[in-house]
Amino acid sequence: MKNKITVIAELCQNHKGDIKIVEEMVHAASEAGADIAKIQSIDSNDLTHRKKFDEGLTLNGEVRVIKRPYKDEYERLKLLDLNINHHVRFIEVCKKYKIIPMTTIFSLGKINYVKKAEFNSIKLASYDCGSHFLIKEILKKKFDKIVISSGASYDTEIEKTCELMRYHQDFSLLHCVTIYPTPLEEAHLNRIKYLKTLTKNVGISDHSDPEKTGYKLCIGAVNLGATIIEKHFTILKKDQTRDGPVSVNQKQLRELIALVNIDKEDQNKYIEKNVPEFEKMLGKEKRSLSKVEMLNRDYYRGRFASKDNKGNIVYNWEETNLNNLL
Repeated sequence: MKNKITVIAELCQNHKGDIKIVEEMVHAASEAGADIAKIQSIDSNDLTHRKKFDEGLTLNGEVRVIKRPYKDEYERLKLLDLNINHHVRFIEVCKKYKIIPMTTIFSLGKINYVKKAEFNSIKLASYDCGSHFLIKEILKKKFDKIVISSGASYDTEIEKTCELMRYHQDFSLLHCVTIYPTPLEEAHLNRIKYLKTLTKNVGISDHSDPEKTGYKLCIGAVNLGATIIEKHFTILKKDQTRDGPVSVNQKQLRELIALVNIDKEDQNKYIEKNVPEFEKMLGKEKRSLSKVEMLNRDYYRGRFASKDNKGNIVYNWEETNLNNLL
C-alpha cells in the first residue's frame, strides 16, 4: 500500500561509489517503507574549477567566500562516480525491491545520459531551481515525475520555475534550507504555505541532524501540508561519509515514515508534547536568504557544468545546443 506521505530515501554519496552498497541501500530503504530511492548523477569531470574557492576569503573574521579547493574536491568526488551501467543496475534493483528509482541531474550533459538509462523520475537540486534553460530542456524529455528543491533560491526564480512547470502533471516543489545540518530555528517551515500558492505538490528536503533533533522538521512540515519528505539515508556508520551526519539509518527511516503518516489530530498531539521548538521552526513565508545560505549559493550554483566540443564551460542556465556537449 502506498504511503499517504511520499518518502524519498536520498542515497546521496553515502554509497562511497560502491554499487554493492547502492544495492544494499535500495533493499534497506524498500524494507523500511520508502516510496522512492534516489541517487545523484554526479560526474567528477563536470566539477568546475573556480579559482576563488581554492583559497576562499575571510575579512575581519567573516567568511566572504567558502574555501573548497578544486583538486581536493575532484579527488573526493572521483571515488563516488557511478557510471551508466551502475545507473541501469540501480533501476533494475529498484524494480526488484518495488521502489521507484529517481536521480538528480546536475548538468545539461546529464539530461540525455539519464534518459538513456531509462529513468522516469528525476530531481533538480536547490541550486538549479533558477537554472531555467536546464528546466526547459528537461521538459522536452517528458519525464513522468519531476521534483525540484527550492533552497537558496530567490522567490522570483521559484515563481518562474513554477510558470515553466505549470503544464507538467507530476511536478513537486520541496522546501529546503541549505544549511548542513539545518538548525530548527532556521527551518522557516512557513515557506511551505508560500510554495503551496505556486503548486499543489509541496514537500520538504530535510537536512537536520536526526541524532540531535529527531524528525521534528518532518512532522512539522507534514502538519503544515507537506505531502513529500526527502531525507538522506545511509546503511553505514554515520561518521564514514560526508553526508552521514544528516542521514537516517534504516531503523530511523522506518520510524520517520510511521510518524509522518499519523493523522492530523495525532500530529497536533505529538507536536504539542514532543516539539517545544515548533513556533521557532515556523519562521517566515517570505524572507531574505541568510549569510550562510548566500555563501552556499555562491559556491554550489555553478559547481557542476558541462563542456562543449570546443572545451568551453556551459553552465546550466546558459542556452546552448545539447548536441554540442561532450
